[in-house]
Amino acid sequence: MAIPSETPPAYRGELAEAIVALCADPASTPGSRLPTERQLAADLGVTRTMVRHALALLEAEGRISREVGRGTFLRADGPRRSASGERTEERSIDVGPADVMAARRLLEPQVLPLVVAWATSRDFDEMRRCLDGGAAAGSAAEFEGWDFALHHAIVAAGRNQLVLRMYDEVERARRGELWGSLKRQNDSRERRASYQSDHVTLVDALCARELALAVETMETHLARVEAHLLGAAAQAKT
Repeated sequence: MAIPSETPPAYRGELAEAIVALCADPASTPGSRLPTERQLAADLGVTRTMVRHALALLEAEGRISREVGRGTFLRADGPRRSASGERTEERSIDVGPADVMAARRLLEPQVLPLVVAWATSRDFDEMRRCLDGGAAAGSAAEFEGWDFALHHAIVAAGRNQLVLRMYDEVERARRGELWGSLKRQNDSRERRASYQSDHVTLVDALCARELALAVETMETHLARVEAHLLGAAAQAKT
């Protein structure tokens, strides 16, 4: 694989596909653990940073999942191979952004008491990793990948598998075309910066186990996202 000096979005996509292809053997069924970042970097002849960016993209697409303390796994609802050997994928569901935001505002603040009660230092490290990725993101798509990963890490830190499965439906909707199209139309550096600032305050509050501040910050953040998205949708209709 030719290694560019930088990792533009198109190359991240190519590297993501290379990682999937590397793991696409009979032994790598859905639920299989991926090699470590170090091993992937060595196998593909790239840096670990480049691997992290590609894995973030795969995570945002729902094709892998990261479990703190256990590793990175192929998603059970991600790419599969048919009997003929062709790759098939479960379609992301297209739900209106208003419904997505209503579900997020219902679920995400309510999981925070569980996060404050049960999150470990590894969970907080994962949140910080996602924050760092968002801060270094060079495009809207890359930032969205790290945003997706951060919110997943927060919900996962609540250690409740039923809540996580419920949230999986929200994540599938976020991978749908309706959500993605509206986010792309609505993107700006200023808005990404405001979301990143919210994320930093939120993670700081969770790490300090300050529940009231965490809930307030999450509610403010989701209200901001909703206002940006649905305001843009309303303007598009006029």
